[in-house]
Amino acid sequence: MQRPLKMGTKIKLTIITLKLWASISGLPPFNFLNICGTLGIRIDLLLLPYRSFQYSDIVMASDLHIVIFPWSAFGHILPFFHFSKALAEAGVHVSFVSTPRNIQRLPAISPTLAPLINLVELPFPALDVKYGLPEGAEATADIPAEKIQYLKIAYDLLQHPFKQFVAEKSPNWIIVDFCSHWAVDIAKEYGIPLIYLSIFSGVMGAFMGHPGYFVGDGQKRYWGSPESLTSPPEWITFPSSVAFRSYEAKNMYPGIYGENASGIRDAERVAKTVSGCQAIAVRSCIEFEGEYMDVYQKIMSKQVIPIGLLPPEKPEEREITDGTWNTIFEWLDNQEHESVVFVGFGSECKLTKDEVYEIAYGLELSKLPFLWALRKPNWAATDLDVLPPEFNNKTSEKGIVSIGWAPQLELLSHPSIGGSLFHSGWGSVIETLQYGHCLIVLPFIADQGLNARLLVEKGLAVEVDRKEDGSFTRHDIAKSLRLAMVSEEGSQLKTRAKDAATIFQNRKLHQDYINRFVKYLKDGVS
Repeated sequence: MQRPLKMGTKIKLTIITLKLWASISGLPPFNFLNICGTLGIRIDLLLLPYRSFQYSDIVMASDLHIVIFPWSAFGHILPFFHFSKALAEAGVHVSFVSTPRNIQRLPAISPTLAPLINLVELPFPALDVKYGLPEGAEATADIPAEKIQYLKIAYDLLQHPFKQFVAEKSPNWIIVDFCSHWAVDIAKEYGIPLIYLSIFSGVMGAFMGHPGYFVGDGQKRYWGSPESLTSPPEWITFPSSVAFRSYEAKNMYPGIYGENASGIRDAERVAKTVSGCQAIAVRSCIEFEGEYMDVYQKIMSKQVIPIGLLPPEKPEEREITDGTWNTIFEWLDNQEHESVVFVGFGSECKLTKDEVYEIAYGLELSKLPFLWALRKPNWAATDLDVLPPEFNNKTSEKGIVSIGWAPQLELLSHPSIGGSLFHSGWGSVIETLQYGHCLIVLPFIADQGLNARLLVEKGLAVEVDRKEDGSFTRHDIAKSLRLAMVSEEGSQLKTRAKDAATIFQNRKLHQDYINRFVKYLKDGVS
């Protein structure tokens, strides 16, 4: 006969046995833990393989309610969502706020985390027809680049329902993106501390510097022209090649410092948000960006907290039901180990016809096996218009182009993939390097240029050569691909990429960053 648990009893549970005990009791897992605590039964919950939590850690974390609100771009929404899941795994209650169509496009939440993540849909504001936003367009991926300024008008109109939600829920913390400058006033009005979450690399924050450098005299002194972005700033005192190319700076500068239809420049948004927050959370780790994270902390007048890289979970098994993708995976299964180049530029990079054609011809010239996941550009009427004439026929024995959605993580984790040609966006860097691929980088927008320089500086990437105007040729593509994939220099790059993978795929390391961040949320100490 089993004895009942008594006051002061200490038991250990894995997450699996916690679910079993909870299901027997008919209670959600965290309710079960709370009742055990009330009865004086101490629980050591083992969140294998990461670390052991004491019952008190879980209960204290579960008392926290955090409201998280990203900018309406999936390059921001998805990292904020992964961050929300990481907080929920640590026992924190999260309200994740966006508009309906963006919420509907999020990945599914596991049943164990669903009780801790509240998906909050704020109705997308109605805009004047003169702005020309298409029906259902609620994120930057849905519209051409020139209409993003109108999306910011809609985003700013969300401040009123957002304020009402904050007033009703009284969260412990608010975590926002660069665009939500008005959240500073909402947080102050209700006495709620605010955190700015940067989904960019630490090098981007270190390079751009203090928020006072974004506006007024600070901007005039440090970032007065596009040319000022083309060399490392004076506060980066160690040797560094990290800076924007001239063509990148000319394209980027108006987007940051220029006027737009919303009436507030992006630089002003960043300056107010960062100046008004209590701390800055950065999707980075000191093991990879230590020097630049040190600069970021020194230049800011508040705490800068790395939250780890938030690497996406590796697919445990292939869950592909689409017949076309099953055929593609069968093709991959028959390729040599680490011989295939994966090519992907996501949904935010709007490639021109010339750029798509030169990449295509470069792949053909390289004579390397490739798999290209290509979103259909706006300029193409049909899928047949996307690629050069006869390209598929000429390369059918060497590679595959799939137009539309692609199961990127399943592809990147396939043992036949050995390199990636991509834009060097920070999220894609993290996804790719956790598999130890060699990197061929072709940056286009935002922080991608700085990330590319960082990766080259660390000996992890080959950057495609470009002319002074930013254009590139098929020969530049082919040369970079062969340098990375088949040359002696490329073999050294692969070795360093494998070493970097030990950081990027170390889930315990990054969970520990989350645990320290949760401690900061509870105690004000990271």
